[in-house]
Amino acid sequence: MAGSKFGSFKSEKGNSAAAAGGAAAQRRDPYEVLGVGRNATEQEIKSAFRRMALKYHPDKNADDPVASDKFQEATFSYNILSDPDKRRQYDSSGFEAIEADSHELELDLSSLNTVNTVFAALFSKLGVPIKTTVSATVLEEALNGSVEISHLELGKFVCRKVEKQSAHFYSVDITDKEAKMGLACRVHSTAKSKFKLLYFEPEENGGLSLALQEDSAKTGKVTSAGMFFLGFPVYRFEQNNSAAVAKDADSAFFKRLDGFQPCEVNELKAGIHVFAVYGDNFFKSATYTIEVVCAEPFSAEKEKLRSVEAKILSKRSELSKFESEYREVLAKFTEMTSRYTQEMQTIDELLKERNAIHASYTNNPTQQQSSSSSRVKTSSKETKSDDDQTVKKEKKLKSKSREGSRSDDDGPKKEKKAKERLRRKKWFNIHLKVDKRRPC
Repeated sequence: MAGSKFGSFKSEKGNSAAAAGGAAAQRRDPYEVLGVGRNATEQEIKSAFRRMALKYHPDKNADDPVASDKFQEATFSYNILSDPDKRRQYDSSGFEAIEADSHELELDLSSLNTVNTVFAALFSKLGVPIKTTVSATVLEEALNGSVEISHLELGKFVCRKVEKQSAHFYSVDITDKEAKMGLACRVHSTAKSKFKLLYFEPEENGGLSLALQEDSAKTGKVTSAGMFFLGFPVYRFEQNNSAAVAKDADSAFFKRLDGFQPCEVNELKAGIHVFAVYGDNFFKSATYTIEVVCAEPFSAEKEKLRSVEAKILSKRSELSKFESEYREVLAKFTEMTSRYTQEMQTIDELLKERNAIHASYTNNPTQQQSSSSSRVKTSSKETKSDDDQTVKKEKKLKSKSREGSRSDDDGPKKEKKAKERLRRKKWFNIHLKVDKRRPC
C-alpha cells in the first residue's frame, strides 16, 4: 500500500535532537524549527522538512557540527508533527507527553561507515526495529533532474538487480481511460531482498520530489510492496515495530491497526508518472520484479478491497472500545487474583492456629511439647528443647531396663524358638530337581 512519506531523511534516532537541545524545556517548538504554522497541513510539514533535510544532511555537511545539530533538530520535530497521535499529544501537553522510547531507530545507511553499518545489520538480525531511509544523494539527484529514467510499458514486468542505497527509476505513460479505471504498481522479490517502492512528483524546475514511499514487507516466501491508485480512498498499513510495543503483548495487539492510515494520493491523472525501486539491503544488492497494471480487468478485486478495508476500519474502532473494557476487566481480575491469594493464606493460618489450640488440650507432656512447637515457629528445625532431651533419655533408660528383664526371663523361650526355626529351614530348604525338558 502506498505510504504518504515525503522526504525520508531521519537521523539515527527520532529523539536524537534531545542530545543537541538538552532537556525538554530547552527544545525549540517543532513548528518553529520547521518554519510552519500550527495549522500546517501534512503536505506543508513534509515539504518544509524535505528542504531542511537536503540543506543540512550529513552527506553534504560532513565537517559541520552546527549543520548536524540542525539536521537532528529538524528530524526530531518532523517525527512529532508527521505522526498524528504525537502531534496531538504535543499540541495538548508539550514535550512531556512525547515518550522518548517510542521513537524508532531510523538510519540513512549511505551516511554510515562500514563499522556502524555492521552494527546496524547485527541489531536488525537480533530483532531490533530499525528503519532505513532513502539516501539524500539519491533524492538530491532526483530533485536536480539528473537521474536516468527507463520506460516501463503498462502491463509488462521487469526483473532487475539494484545496488544497495541506489535506485532504478521508471516512467509509465497512462491514458485518460486508464487513469479513470485505476492503476496498481507492485514490486516483489523472491530472494527476500529489502527495498523501497517510491513515487515521485514533477517539480517546476524539471526535477522530481519524493511523494510516496512504501517499504517492502515479508508476505509468505517473498518480500513485496505496492501502490494502488483506484479512484477511491485506499489505505496503507505500516507495522508498529517500536520497542515499547514489542515488550507488551497486549499493547501490540491493540495497536496493531494503528498503522492503517489513508493514502494521500488515490488517483493519477493521464500523463507520465515516475516510480523507483530503492535497494535497502545493508550490504548486498536487491533483486526485484516490478509491474504496473491497469485496474480495469480487476473490477471484482477493487470491490473486495474496498469492502475489506471498510471492515478493517470498523474493527479498528471496535478495538479501541474493547481495549478500555479489557483493561478494566484485567485490572479487576488482577485485584481478585491478589485477594484470592491473600484469603488463601489467611485461611491456612487460621486453620493451623485452630489445630494448635485443639492439640493443647492434653496432660501428656509429649503432646504438649508438640502442640507448643506447632504454635511457635522456631528459627531452626534442628534445635531441640531440654525437655525433649530429658524425655528421650528417660525413654532410653526404660527401654534398656525392659530389655534386660526380658533377656533374663525369656532365655529358655528363645532357645526353643531357635530350634523351631532350624527345623523349618531344613524343611523348606529341600532341593528339588526338576527336569525342565519334560512338560509338566
